[in-house]
Amino acid sequence: MSLQSPSSEQQIEMLTQMLRIREFEERVKRTFTEYPGVIRGHTHLADGAEASIVGALSHFKKGDAALATYRCHGYPLALGTDPKAMMAEILGRADGICKGLGGSMHLTDVANGFLGTSGIVGAGIPHAAGAAWAAQIRKKGEVVFCFFGDGASKQGAFHETLNIASLWKLPVIFVMENNGYNVVTTSEQEDANAAAGQPLAIKATSYVMPGVTVDGTDPLAVAEVVGHAVARARAGEGPSLIESKVYRLSAHGNIIAPPGVPLHYPEHEAITVFGKREEYEAALRGDPVPRFRGKLVQSGILSGAAADALNAQVAAEMDVAVKFAVASPFPALESALDNVYA
Repeated sequence: MSLQSPSSEQQIEMLTQMLRIREFEERVKRTFTEYPGVIRGHTHLADGAEASIVGALSHFKKGDAALATYRCHGYPLALGTDPKAMMAEILGRADGICKGLGGSMHLTDVANGFLGTSGIVGAGIPHAAGAAWAAQIRKKGEVVFCFFGDGASKQGAFHETLNIASLWKLPVIFVMENNGYNVVTTSEQEDANAAAGQPLAIKATSYVMPGVTVDGTDPLAVAEVVGHAVARARAGEGPSLIESKVYRLSAHGNIIAPPGVPLHYPEHEAITVFGKREEYEAALRGDPVPRFRGKLVQSGILSGAAADALNAQVAAEMDVAVKFAVASPFPALESALDNVYA
């Protein structure tokens, strides 16, 4: 099955979305120190996974749906969620997309096809199967994109869901974003006895579905692989498992320090624990955002000046988002009981 390569305009749009995701998350990081105390709880960043997110969702169409993990800011941004409302949600404000009641790990924007996230590892996988079943019943060619980490592939929900998705030929694309670490433990250490050093996409063979491993730092490579899976799902041929290999460039999560204790964010928790500085520096050299920018400039698709203008445009957009969020009011106390049914 042949796929049409992304046009120059589409590649520029990919870069724009990658820049927006990176800048949004950088602003989340900076907010911890620029506005101490405004973010309460954890935030989990996905810098290093921008190409995987954007490449996969380049095939998203109206009527499709997506679910993700708690490392979730990039997906709704790529789908069209307003960054002002996203930032307000992370700050727990009333103008947030969930009215300040969800926070960073529980984002939902149904209007843009983003069905939500969960702080529970792997929780979105069976939810995606449910959404795909509904899409199958509607018979409109809709598909569901389900994003999760390599750690979620050890959950029972992963295996149960892939089994039933294959049996029922559900139109779902399972995108396992393998970022190299489970908190501070390497994926190789975690999976030493699980896949015997083979790509984790091999797990698809147990459920009689295609399993492909792709370089998740290359948005065009991701778009090609996911494009085949999407076409297969839209044709009624069932699910696929894509292992998208990325590298987590930030610590596992930004954490609020106790009162009186200075905030400290190691450049990468795994580096400070395991001492693999060379590995981290190599990952920085392969950072997907500047790498894709360089590729577009080198190919003549984008000039250096135009790329700089994109950076400035994105920075201005995220400036507005932070100021909007900080100025947004807190939810009314009585709203704590909204949408509570048990």
